[in-house]
Amino acid sequence: MKISYNWLKQFINLDWDAEKTGELLTDLGLEIEGIESYQSVKGGLEGVVVGQVLSCEKHPNADKLKVTRVDLGNGEPVQIVCGAPNVAAGQKVPVATIGTKLYDENGKEWVIKKGKIRGEESHGMICAEDELGLGKSHDGIMVLNSDFSVGTKAAEIFDIENDQVFEIGLTPNRADAMSHWGTARDLKAGLQQQDLNLELITPSVSSFRVENRLNKIDIEVKNADLAPRYCGVTISDIKVKESPAWLQHRLKAIGITPKNNVVDVTNYVLHELGQPLHAFDAHYIEGSKIEVKTVEAGTTFTTLDEVERTLHEEDLMICDAVKPLCIAGVFGGVNSGVTETTTSIFLESAYFNPVSIRKTAKRHGLNTDASFRFERGIDPNITEYALKRAALLIQDLAGGNISSEILDLYPKKIEDFQVFLSFENATKLIGEELPQETIKRILTSLDIKINSVTEIGIGLTIPAYRNDVQREADVIEEILRVYGYNNIGFTQKLNASISNIDKFADHNVQNTISNQLVGQGFNEMLANSLTTPEYINLSEQLNEQNNIEMLNPLSNDLAVMRQSMLFSGLEAISYNSNRKRTDLKLYEFGKTYHSYESGRIENKHLSILITGNRSKETWNVKTNPSNFFYLKGIVSSVLERLGLTKLKTSPISNDLFAEGLSLSIGKAALVDFGIVKKSVLKHFSISQEVLYADFNWDTILEYIKYNKIKYTDIPKFPEVRRDFALLLDDSVKFEEIHTIAKQTEKQLLKGINLFDVYQGANLPSGKKSYAVSFTLQDEKKTLTDKQIDKIMNKLQHNFESKLGAELR
Repeated sequence: MKISYNWLKQFINLDWDAEKTGELLTDLGLEIEGIESYQSVKGGLEGVVVGQVLSCEKHPNADKLKVTRVDLGNGEPVQIVCGAPNVAAGQKVPVATIGTKLYDENGKEWVIKKGKIRGEESHGMICAEDELGLGKSHDGIMVLNSDFSVGTKAAEIFDIENDQVFEIGLTPNRADAMSHWGTARDLKAGLQQQDLNLELITPSVSSFRVENRLNKIDIEVKNADLAPRYCGVTISDIKVKESPAWLQHRLKAIGITPKNNVVDVTNYVLHELGQPLHAFDAHYIEGSKIEVKTVEAGTTFTTLDEVERTLHEEDLMICDAVKPLCIAGVFGGVNSGVTETTTSIFLESAYFNPVSIRKTAKRHGLNTDASFRFERGIDPNITEYALKRAALLIQDLAGGNISSEILDLYPKKIEDFQVFLSFENATKLIGEELPQETIKRILTSLDIKINSVTEIGIGLTIPAYRNDVQREADVIEEILRVYGYNNIGFTQKLNASISNIDKFADHNVQNTISNQLVGQGFNEMLANSLTTPEYINLSEQLNEQNNIEMLNPLSNDLAVMRQSMLFSGLEAISYNSNRKRTDLKLYEFGKTYHSYESGRIENKHLSILITGNRSKETWNVKTNPSNFFYLKGIVSSVLERLGLTKLKTSPISNDLFAEGLSLSIGKAALVDFGIVKKSVLKHFSISQEVLYADFNWDTILEYIKYNKIKYTDIPKFPEVRRDFALLLDDSVKFEEIHTIAKQTEKQLLKGINLFDVYQGANLPSGKKSYAVSFTLQDEKKTLTDKQIDKIMNKLQHNFESKLGAELR
């Protein structure tokens, strides 16, 4: 939000420099993000002086140029070549001296230099008004009043506005400060804390009066919940034209382009008082009636930007007896605004329901100065005052007569808030006991009325425009920000407390696994929990009736809460793949959301996605594409780190996978992982294989609590490895070998590993070769060859008898 310092000082007569004022505003919670200089004439006419043309003769080498001698008041006339047809001897003219910087209409800088024009020296430039930024005329040079003294700086004779503009990072709760008046009100409270009791100057509307009642327009509010207060008045016989310089300077300083005197007044009052206004061309109001109502869903309406919009059944509209004229509080219609031909207007000032305005603005993708204020909550008590203020300004600038009474429909007054402030609670929250008189002085400076004072606290009435101050804690915050956070003392003693930390707490376990995955080359991602309802069509296991829908979605792509973690992960892979980042290892801790007959639930998950190569390509390492077994290793390492090892493996039943496995404890599924179906990947325009694991994090957290950690010494005796090359039927799985081996030797067999698989030439049909290693170790003594041979013979016998295996 931009605040003009010159404009601010119309409300509070302060002689501080802008930097000092900005520091106080920041301390008050209106953080100044920057201060910019504004000049109504860029460059401020620095280097431009009043000169007198002593002589003017035809250029010897050019028919349209003249050679002049100009007195600049420094005792030595200079020669200037000029092409203006109206230059003549004896004139007082503005002269840009050597080194002066001027700016064209686009703000591009150009410097006046000494030079020769057709062989004649020129030491400066006699300027036209457009060259100085004082107007648009370029018919000839400016001829000044003959009373001006030669050598006078042009900046002293022209009305140039020099201003400082604050850029305030306004927080959403500070709706009361969304204007120069509101900022001045806060500044006054801050100054009182520094013993500067300055008067807050309020624009007077005492001269408002109704000249006639010849142009009455009736008002009917059909939905008082959406429009609690609505005021209007008509002004006739106006003349729409360009605004005066002072008004244009005020608007330009805060980045608003002037349009005409009527529209500019509505913008001026909006930024002055924080009350949005709208002026309708009364000629286009049919039936001499304004209706504030909603219209049928699907009604089309063309706004001022010439975009045809389809209205929602909840959009509040300003209509006449026949048609819509304006989206209330958001944007006007293309055919009802003020133009150069307008001679009478209906001026609107209202208080609209903030929630309704916000929904409408978001629904149509509009963000205007008016909607910005309405949706945060404006002051409902200045509606009529702001209308009178604008009407008087329009009369002053455009003429005309007030041609109707002010109609003010306010059936149910918005009440102020009642709060009781406890002195004890104030001390607890502030951390320091403030004098009661200081507290009362601060509250009074903030327009908070003190109803009663007791030994324990104060009964307060909070004005309705402070819709962010409705609780005791809010009042204490107001006291503290005005008193000054920097004024609160603190002790040199540092107090600390040690809390009991549960090692199985979600965040601790989550950090442990995050560190492990990052060490394995993964990057953490965070996706939006809002997604498109179209994704449920990618899986039969996702049902539309289980969707949790947004009442007011930002867009159709963010209309429901996600039922699966996969799709948001695929969106990230698609985004990165389209930008040539095809080797990805991602993980995310997040939630899925479901609506059932029994109620709504949310489940926490850990999702892992892998695609492309396992590691970056280098000169000494071949590229190694990620595959199912690599994902299985990652999944196993996560579960092992959590102490979950005795798991049941079963084929996957999730139709999002082309193939995969499900690991569980008993009937509780811990993780599904595998290769994502190509049909799902095609929906995201992903052409390469994607591996995905979905951990049920809530179930994992429940089961790890029952893990009993056993600590044992590292064995002092060596391991022994023996290998078998087994010829097996194609139908035999490694899991069967693993199970038989464990059953054969439970004590000394520590590890079983499949390190080679061969199928092809030199093997009988329907056969395959597995190379399996067996690790043996006795933790109490060294194994002998006799023990080892005995175990290996038993393994061989069981493989042959149970699997039909042969040693190769």
